[in-house]
Amino acid sequence: MNEKDIEKGGGGARSKTDLSWISDFFKKRVCTTFVEDSFSNGRLCQCGDARDTHHSVALGDCFSTAIVSHWDSAQHSSEQPTDAFGELVFAGASKRHSYFLRLSSSTHPSRVFEIMKVHWKLKQPNLVVSVVGGEGKTKIRGWVRDMLRKGLVKAAQSTGAWIITGGLKEGIGRCVGEAVRDHVTATSFVSLNKVVLIGIAPWGLVQNRQQLIKPEGSFPAKYYVSNTSRDTCYLDNNYKAFLLVDDGTMGRRGGEVNFRVRLEDYISRQRPGSATIDIPVLCMLISGEAAMLEALDVSLKTSMPWLVLAGSGGLANFVTDIVENVQSASMPPAGGAEKEEGTAKIELKERLAERVKKHFPAVNETDKLVEKVLSIYQNKDLIFIYHAEQEGADDFDTVLLKTLVQASKHRVAVSTNPYADELRLAVTWNRVDIAKSELFNGNIQWKYEDLEDTLTDALENNKPQFIRLFINNGLNILDYLTYGRLEKLYKSISENCLAHSLLKNLLGVRLNESSTDQQTDVSLFEVSQLLEILLGDVCLPFYTSVFELGTNSSKRKSFKKACKVLQGNCSYRERPCKHPWLCLFIWAVLQNRSEMAVFFWEMCGESVLTALGGCKLLRELSKLEIETETKLSLKDLALKFEYMANDVFSMCYQTKACRSFKLLIRKSEIWGDATCLKMAMGADARLFFSHDGVQSLLSQIWWGDMDRGTEVWKVILTLLIPPICYTNIINFRKLDNVEEEKLTPAVHPTSETDYHYTETVFSFTDIKNHSEVEQEDSNNIRCPTKGTTVAAFHQNKQPFWVSRWKQFWYAPITSFLGNVMMYFLFLFLYAYVLLVDFKPPPPDGPAASEYVLYFWMFTLVCEEIREIFIVGTKTVGQRLMLYAHDVWNKFDVLAISLFIAGLFCRMFSWSFNMGRGILCMDFMVFTLRLIQIFAIHRQLGPKIIILGKMMKDAFFFLFFLAVWLCAYGVANQALLYTYDPSPARVFRRVLYRPYLHIFGQIPVEEIDTGKSWDRDCTDNLTLVNEGVEPCRDISHNWLVVILLVIFLLVTNILLVNLLIATFSYTFSKVQERSDTYWKFQRYNLIVEYHSRPTLAPPFIILSHINLFIKRNFRKVPSTKIQHFALDLKGKEANKLVKWENLQKENFLAVEYKKQRGTDTERLKQMTAKMDGVLKQVAEIRDVDRRLRTLESDMEFCTSSLQWIMEALSQSSVVKTSKVHPSRKAVISASLEK
Repeated sequence: MNEKDIEKGGGGARSKTDLSWISDFFKKRVCTTFVEDSFSNGRLCQCGDARDTHHSVALGDCFSTAIVSHWDSAQHSSEQPTDAFGELVFAGASKRHSYFLRLSSSTHPSRVFEIMKVHWKLKQPNLVVSVVGGEGKTKIRGWVRDMLRKGLVKAAQSTGAWIITGGLKEGIGRCVGEAVRDHVTATSFVSLNKVVLIGIAPWGLVQNRQQLIKPEGSFPAKYYVSNTSRDTCYLDNNYKAFLLVDDGTMGRRGGEVNFRVRLEDYISRQRPGSATIDIPVLCMLISGEAAMLEALDVSLKTSMPWLVLAGSGGLANFVTDIVENVQSASMPPAGGAEKEEGTAKIELKERLAERVKKHFPAVNETDKLVEKVLSIYQNKDLIFIYHAEQEGADDFDTVLLKTLVQASKHRVAVSTNPYADELRLAVTWNRVDIAKSELFNGNIQWKYEDLEDTLTDALENNKPQFIRLFINNGLNILDYLTYGRLEKLYKSISENCLAHSLLKNLLGVRLNESSTDQQTDVSLFEVSQLLEILLGDVCLPFYTSVFELGTNSSKRKSFKKACKVLQGNCSYRERPCKHPWLCLFIWAVLQNRSEMAVFFWEMCGESVLTALGGCKLLRELSKLEIETETKLSLKDLALKFEYMANDVFSMCYQTKACRSFKLLIRKSEIWGDATCLKMAMGADARLFFSHDGVQSLLSQIWWGDMDRGTEVWKVILTLLIPPICYTNIINFRKLDNVEEEKLTPAVHPTSETDYHYTETVFSFTDIKNHSEVEQEDSNNIRCPTKGTTVAAFHQNKQPFWVSRWKQFWYAPITSFLGNVMMYFLFLFLYAYVLLVDFKPPPPDGPAASEYVLYFWMFTLVCEEIREIFIVGTKTVGQRLMLYAHDVWNKFDVLAISLFIAGLFCRMFSWSFNMGRGILCMDFMVFTLRLIQIFAIHRQLGPKIIILGKMMKDAFFFLFFLAVWLCAYGVANQALLYTYDPSPARVFRRVLYRPYLHIFGQIPVEEIDTGKSWDRDCTDNLTLVNEGVEPCRDISHNWLVVILLVIFLLVTNILLVNLLIATFSYTFSKVQERSDTYWKFQRYNLIVEYHSRPTLAPPFIILSHINLFIKRNFRKVPSTKIQHFALDLKGKEANKLVKWENLQKENFLAVEYKKQRGTDTERLKQMTAKMDGVLKQVAEIRDVDRRLRTLESDMEFCTSSLQWIMEALSQSSVVKTSKVHPSRKAVISASLEK
């Protein structure tokens, strides 16, 4: 039976059948040999139990009884299945449930530790403090209680520790329980789960233990504690778990000592999860009796460290005395006689014996006691004395840390760094304050090897404050983070995390498709696939260079190549990450670790784009998350990153607007050629788009080289009469001035913030492209996307009439207004054909106007084909997916499909009317397409969004309405007409007529049979089957009227008002942020018309022909495949990144200043000051106590001297002519001086 058997046996729910295995694994002890106690006249056994309670076998073994004089648990007791386990509730004393288990003293500790973790769900500790001390009615001093509450329990709560005591309502166990209770009450209920109290008590000593006995387990057992049970052996209700050790004795102490020592030793050799150290265990001695020397001796022999509370009385004072005051004789020189060694040992024993007699005068067997004390003294290196009265209880956690570190130095002979263990403990306890004050105060020189494993521990266990501390103290992340270590970090993601399940799914797909693959763990290939799923087409895939994958290669080829790399030696794992901070940022974001992700964002470059990238990842993860609480936390963190991106960009825009425009459209190397605008669009970052800087850039792109204040009617007039563009009716930028600005080298800094860019530090990308000339500081944002550089423009300077023509027609607003005007003309032509000039099928038709309409439609189809297959660098499948993602593109496909179907049908006589109907419906679709055009309008744009959301609301309304219509319509028809086989009449009366009731069209004569109805009808079934109107049934007229009243009440009052209320809520909700919605929606329209040809349909066919010639014959590459993308290299890119980082630092400084001014921070500062004041008050009280003691001693000395003086004055021994000085004379003399 091992630990795995325990897990298998206890994996189910807590029921009698599921937990019956506990009796097989855990035993109790029963006395099997009655050994008479000489002091009880034969009534008691030496086990402590009465003769009558022993089994007949134990009483019948007369031979064994005769020859045995001393009862031994191992020889004279046997193990039987335990009969006390389960949950425990203290009747009338506590609402909490505790766990308990009766077990044999010989039980292996591994079983107990596993049942506490697996079945009792106790969180694995970062520290175990075993408190040993006064038992029974031993009085505990007041300052000891304060130390337990303010020191021990507070330290245990901050480190996530287990506290092990006797667990009984007496002595030090009761004080620890009360300290935990008081600490929880003073702080919060949340800390209750962090401080785990475990009681290990002898079974035979527990009072009312019979209430716990139940062979099949108690769930729960009701345990009654008497009101007069203070300092008695009842179980304490403040404990979480009880281990009741049974060695076969009754009413005797000490039976649990050996098991407790073995359990502590076993726990000290366990390593939790990904921790770098074993669980530290520290024993603490408070007060105590001489009988506890055995437990102290046994524990020290297992190299367990002990912390002794000096001044607490009893055994603690004795141990303090022998450790601090008893000095062993110096060792004899080499080759000395054994007699000298024996003499030194005898002298040491004599000194120890004197101390024993001094502290324990009532103990009789001093020889045995001295031997134990000598054994303890030989291990005094593991004993540490704590003077709590002098040092105070506030820094008790630091004392624990130093004690464990010093103990580890004695246990481990060689250590690379004497402070490494102390750092590991601080990280395990998550006490960054201790690490700052004790380890990183500037006095210790840390090496990379000392911090490497500790940094991994901090990363995996989400301790960002330690990561910040390590980085601030010189740890280089470039040396630390390799691709192999990054893979290990992804493997360490918690199973409860959504990213873990997504990565496992992708790993399963790879293993299924590649059966020969030897790599069965998560690799960077799965991470790359996951990021591609979450980020979509916003950027190029991550980690493709690791597996040497092409950016445009198919998924199948990439998969095969990645599998081939993973089947090899995976040499890429030894290479350092190219962008370590970004890799760690993505890793933290995928786990929804807020504080860690923010820190990594602070360390990343390109802060605006990185924050938007985190926002995008988090919002995509929130769509996949099914847990409501986790989904909300993902959305909150995404919104936080959006605010951070907005604030940093705001800082950039306020500093220098033209440079912030570059920031928005610059292609990022570390984010796979993504831009801020593209990432913000993918992340649905509406707040970011509503920023004035983003809108200013979009307006500049929208108007091109025209003045942004130009009236729209001037542009329309120029469209109608193109030569007007050469006049001054529209203001254009002067190209000559623009060229001069572009060609003027920016050598001198223009402001204090620009001074940092006079000397540029190159990045890796800059070094690669160092031979390239520095790009111009362009103020014309559209210039890079038009494919002409300033140098080329100067070489081929165009005449004024050509340049002005391009300035006007290349502006997106020109393209937009031209398309709007021509689209209205298209709709007018379409309506004219349908209403006036729609001729019969050939050969009589179609008319000439209809042929013009067909050609116009052909140009629209050509534009859609260009948009799908020509624009962009993606594969055809990716382009189709991207095209279908837009709702208005689906509208276009529907409109074109209907037009083609109608055109085909109208060409034949048999389907002419059908074709006309399809074309009429298609006209409605084309007309609705106007909605998208008006999205650019500031007032109409938000209304379009409101309309879309209201349509979703109306769907739910129609669902409820349809349910009520069917219910009422069917019942009404069945009550009025007993038989009507006509489907047309039934449909109209079941659905159509009730629907008209909502709008007030109620045919009372037809529904109410009490009214006369002038209509021919019959009751003849034969005529009814032939189609004649059947007569109404008048027997249920009253019920029909009642149903009509109820139907109108529900539909016209309840449902309609519900719809109005829903619409009002939607309107008010969107209207509040209408400006934000409009600014976000505006971007898509600007992108669309920026990429479109200048001419509108049907003249767009000329642009298509020109485009075909340029691509296929002249081989001119497209300059519009990248929307608003600026590819900066060399010094220019480096300047922009440095400038952005500078603005980020300014933003962080402002945020830190704000945080320092918050009420929370002020309260923390006030708390720290109050703690300092309290310490000073405590020191003053100590000084005052010392002064009082000194005053009392002085008074005693004064009175003694006074008595001596009086005695000498009355004596004849000393003769003097002077009178002895009086107290008043001395005081007056001192005052005169």
